[in-house]
Amino acid sequence: MTKTVLQLAQQVCNEIGIVAPAAIATNTAQDIIQIFALMNASGEELSHDHNWRALNKRHLFFTGFMTTTGTYSSGSQVITGIPSTVGLDTTYMVVGNGFPTGTFIQSVDSPSQVTVTGAPNENATNGPVYFQKVQYTMPADYDSTEPRTHWDASKRWEMLGPESAQQWEWLMNGFIATGPRVRWRLLGPYFQIWPGFSNAEQLGFEYRSNGWALDGSTGANKANFTADTDTSIFSDRLMVLMTKLKYFEAKGFDTVAMYRNWQEELETCIAQDMSFTNLSFAPKPGNVLIGYDNIPDSGYGS
Repeated sequence: MTKTVLQLAQQVCNEIGIVAPAAIATNTAQDIIQIFALMNASGEELSHDHNWRALNKRHLFFTGFMTTTGTYSSGSQVITGIPSTVGLDTTYMVVGNGFPTGTFIQSVDSPSQVTVTGAPNENATNGPVYFQKVQYTMPADYDSTEPRTHWDASKRWEMLGPESAQQWEWLMNGFIATGPRVRWRLLGPYFQIWPGFSNAEQLGFEYRSNGWALDGSTGANKANFTADTDTSIFSDRLMVLMTKLKYFEAKGFDTVAMYRNWQEELETCIAQDMSFTNLSFAPKPGNVLIGYDNIPDSGYGS
């Protein structure tokens, strides 16, 4: 059974020879405050020491879009007469006759008007306007992405990326800007795609969560221990040993034995976390059909 953070703290205290607390999250004793902080530090650091399977998650979403009409004039960045701007924001790109490639919503001014980043070179009255969402908020517990897991599930094609800033500007400003494959990059807090869609395309990727701690009441992932009943995804012994190691480091004590014990436990936990592929001394697959490798040089059996 996985121990709670209080039980782990009590184990740490018993092993280093200080009085075990009856509570930890609200404890005001300096040593206990330090141990609680070191346990959180241990969890945060361990979450980056290995690609723990308990932290791997899959994120799926559908592309957002709005097909509507609007009135605009050449040289003006304002689009008026939109039936509704509900749901629009600066994460949407604008596509329409005369609008430059890579034009985004700059501001939503009213229920029927938006200002965009690029002025069109054509005029239109109640002309077709396509708003395509191309920037998507990352999952709340996102820590880092898993390479080559980004797929356009609707078309069953791998998305291309991450694109560099230089490649992205070429896509938005170059002569050849679109193709059959979706491209992606991480820009600030957003997962950005190119090109946009005027349909609900399903996209997705795997990522590593920062939620190494588990809420004691709901079991939900979170980034730190906050209550006595919280647990973690890590081995109880690993958490105890790493907290002891950090405590000894903070106090200036000798840590040679502590470090050895923690390192051995960490290596064991990593080895047991997931299986690994078999290694072959002859990785080239054999030829099971008749070919140059399995027919005689002469005679052919006669």
